[in-house]
Amino acid sequence: MKARVLIADDASFMRQMIREIIEEEGYEVVGEATNGIEAVEQFAELLPDIVTMDIVMPKCSGIDAVKRIIKDNPSARVVMCSALGQETLVMEALQAGASDFIVKPFKPENVIATLKKVL
Repeated sequence: MKARVLIADDASFMRQMIREIIEEEGYEVVGEATNGIEAVEQFAELLPDIVTMDIVMPKCSGIDAVKRIIKDNPSARVVMCSALGQETLVMEALQAGASDFIVKPFKPENVIATLKKVL
């Protein structure tokens, strides 16, 4: 059975890009969130195997969303997506409970390798 993925990113083109990369690999996208609050709500509702989470989002940052998800689901697997130069935010996200991170711009093979490693 292929993994079920929740994609959280405020940019629709980034969600689409991640969706195309992971669906090509056979993963199932079960939901898309446009901010951290939606990500937390959809995680609770859909219980995906893994989440790709943008760090910088409106209403609730990816880091705050990770903290909320991990608090309720300590075994949740969340992969942060960050732009170059956001190393301090990535470290904060990993300390908050994120499993790993991918740097934008994405290389499809890096995205898949990271998801496989985390799963």
